[in-house]
Amino acid sequence: MKRRILENNEDNMTVFSYLTKLRQLSIAPEIIVKNYKGKNSKLEILINLIKQESNRKILVFSQFTKVLQIIEKRLEEENISYSYLDGKTDAKDRIKLVEEFNNSETKRVFLISLKAGGTGLNLTSASMVVHFDPWFNPASEDQASDRAHRIGQKNVVDVIKLISKDTVEEKVIAMQDYKKELIQDIINSNLDSSASLEKLSREEIIDLFENM
Repeated sequence: MKRRILENNEDNMTVFSYLTKLRQLSIAPEIIVKNYKGKNSKLEILINLIKQESNRKILVFSQFTKVLQIIEKRLEEENISYSYLDGKTDAKDRIKLVEEFNNSETKRVFLISLKAGGTGLNLTSASMVVHFDPWFNPASEDQASDRAHRIGQKNVVDVIKLISKDTVEEKVIAMQDYKKELIQDIINSNLDSSASLEKLSREEIIDLFENM
């Protein structure tokens, strides 16, 4: 029995690994596909949005630092001033970056990794939040969005989620709706809890990949 549970857990972890790759393909194909020369439609939409909202400060969240770095490179090409923060940013630098962004008239975009930006940041100068890629746990996204909804915020804050049509991202959004309790367990354990993974039936795992 223990051996069978272990095998099922390993199968689930393998599935989640492939699921992550499918998510990355939906977000930024160049991460997965070597020498990719095609377009990144989601990135183009983000850049167009930033240009259209030229009078607003915008927070852009992604779970993947590689994705943030791709956005960063494009912002530099477009001469759009920005700030950047991820899990490797020193605590003192975090405070400096936040103050700089809030007080600057030129820095309009703040790129933040979802995990690093979930707590401890007060970014009330921003009036728009963009989630570049959906994460299984909507509470994590809400915590990130709350960085702009702090005491002292006087602006209406718009929160936008960019979802690639007909991709696994639509499945992620669906899972947010009907698997909130399960996904919360998984996120809290960082996919290390076999008990959480065991709750997924084979049919539920298969459903992630059907009709794509």
